[in-house]
Amino acid sequence: MDATATAARPKPTASATLPAGDPKIVAKDVNVYYAEKHALKNVSLDIPERAVMAFIGPSGCGKSTFLRCINRMNDTIASCRVVGSIKIDDQDIYDPSLDVVQLRARVGMVFQKPNPFPKSIYENIAYGPRIHGLARSKAELDEIVEQALRKASLWNEVKDRLQDTGTGLSGGQQQRLCIARAIAVSPEVILMDEPCSALDPIATAKIEELIDELRQNFTIVIVTHSMQQAARVSQRTAFFHLGVIVETGPTERIFTSPNDKRTQDYITGRFG
Repeated sequence: MDATATAARPKPTASATLPAGDPKIVAKDVNVYYAEKHALKNVSLDIPERAVMAFIGPSGCGKSTFLRCINRMNDTIASCRVVGSIKIDDQDIYDPSLDVVQLRARVGMVFQKPNPFPKSIYENIAYGPRIHGLARSKAELDEIVEQALRKASLWNEVKDRLQDTGTGLSGGQQQRLCIARAIAVSPEVILMDEPCSALDPIATAKIEELIDELRQNFTIVIVTHSMQQAARVSQRTAFFHLGVIVETGPTERIFTSPNDKRTQDYITGRFG
């Protein structure tokens, strides 16, 4: 391999090389159709517990489609059909008897663009615990709000203005507010779809630090177009291309010695 290609390859950080846990999510032969379009083809993947799994690949390759399968957000698309099996802790999340509302409490979602509710900072966090009956008193709700904001590294910045509107925060603060909102209902899994794409480098660094802290307690799946970000924050990486998973494995191996030439070409910038 030439020196230019080697230099272009992102280097995994020390935190990205730690061993991953046992599978939290197991997908087998997942196919997704949008009307006649076959968007995902026979995707099988294990996602480890209490680790960060990164999905990389060019635009339109199926990363976000698969991410949305994990909390059944594709159910909201009339033309979408999902075939195959996705299990969380050995429970089939596509079982017709499963309560989708409860699933989405277990599997939180953070979107590409920060989307705080047009309510106070406090109410952004309190909304989920309140509707799921997680607090029996105002004092308990206050504690949940504070702990969620602390876990999202936002408490010290907003503790004196909890009644201010969430939409008045900076972009990076809004995204951390959305992460706190997801954490507040005590999920087991947090899905992140390009969570830093709308943020500046300083805000991005804070989110990446936060992801590294959160993986101690949560299973995190992140879709990112930034291979440097994937190398920095994840322990395992899956490379998607044209609706299939080309290769998956420990992040360090994927970025230093991929098995498939398509993976090598993508991470060295030859296509994408």
